[in-house]
Amino acid sequence: MKIAIASDHAGFPLKAALIHKLKMLGHEISDLGTNSPNESVDYPDFAAAVARAVAGGQARRGIVVCGSGVGACVAANKFKGVRAGLCHDTYSAHQGVEHDDVNVLCLGARIIGESLALEVASAFLGAEFSNEERHVRRLNKVKKFEEGLSS
Repeated sequence: MKIAIASDHAGFPLKAALIHKLKMLGHEISDLGTNSPNESVDYPDFAAAVARAVAGGQARRGIVVCGSGVGACVAANKFKGVRAGLCHDTYSAHQGVEHDDVNVLCLGARIIGESLALEVASAFLGAEFSNEERHVRRLNKVKKFEEGLSS
């Protein structure tokens, strides 16, 4: 699967570990930065890069890593067509895709360890949207919010 991944300086070490392990699992990774943990950068810039790649079809899924994951999640969700979820457990990661069609995973490098982060990312990448009527109905309501319409 083609995955866009990015982080701020706080998320850089976890992002590097995820890239290495996800490539070993056969995924095609597009690393959108940052390129060092030593220079303070702004997480919205990197969340936006992943969100644009996913919304534009250059990647099927995205992963953004920052200190807590919260800021990256807020920023990524500002882009039409992006449904970012902050997940630090495998259940939320796969259920978010299956029920809510989440397409960007946000992780907090100061919250989650490397081994669990890989398990969460694997659960996220291994899940598919269910297309069950109730989930499609709910997703369509969310999409209407993007259009400025209420449901």
